[in-house]
Amino acid sequence: MLINSFPAKAFGTNCWVIAPGEGEECVIVDPGMPDLSLEVFEIVERFNLKPVATIITHGHLDHTFSVVPVCEGYSIPAYIHVEDRILLTHPEKALSPEFTAGLVGSSFSEPPQVRILRNDDQIELVGMTFRAIHAPGHTRGSLIFTLGEEFVITGDVLFAGSIGRTDLPSGSAKDMESTLRKKIWPLPDAMRVLPGHGAETTIGRERRSNPHLQNLGRRS
Repeated sequence: MLINSFPAKAFGTNCWVIAPGEGEECVIVDPGMPDLSLEVFEIVERFNLKPVATIITHGHLDHTFSVVPVCEGYSIPAYIHVEDRILLTHPEKALSPEFTAGLVGSSFSEPPQVRILRNDDQIELVGMTFRAIHAPGHTRGSLIFTLGEEFVITGDVLFAGSIGRTDLPSGSAKDMESTLRKKIWPLPDAMRVLPGHGAETTIGRERRSNPHLQNLGRRS
């Protein structure tokens, strides 16, 4: 499998490009900000890939800023949870007042093709099954995606050594705890975690060392 990523200049958001191998179809996950079209194009060209979809883990602007140019450039759809779809056109609904102030005069739109996901939806792309798991807490419509028992794309739900913040509009500490307990904790130790920020890790490593998961273990 080909898994390539690069951190966006703004906030270091990981944009993941996933394909069965070189010369194959690929999926682009969380094209952030600023416009990442050229970076995505470079990876696509380097590995002779054919993009067929973008997958959005949640609607924060640092994960969605480039979804329109990427989708329009390759004539592909974007997948997002129903609860976060509104953030494609109104990102300010889930941002801090300070960040929102910097958006004055900006306008946002959806890609031409938007496909809505709900909990436990399975989408067949690039010869793989992406299982969408609703994982609220960071945002109301946050998703994680499993690829069999080998990989989990966690967006801003789980990082190496940490978790996503819950203090922004549409975030919830209570929902995040439930997500960690019911959606993250049961995953296999060997599963590789492809997070929204920072280095790749594994579920087992996080279960042993991530204080947020260790707290769950002590309470169970």
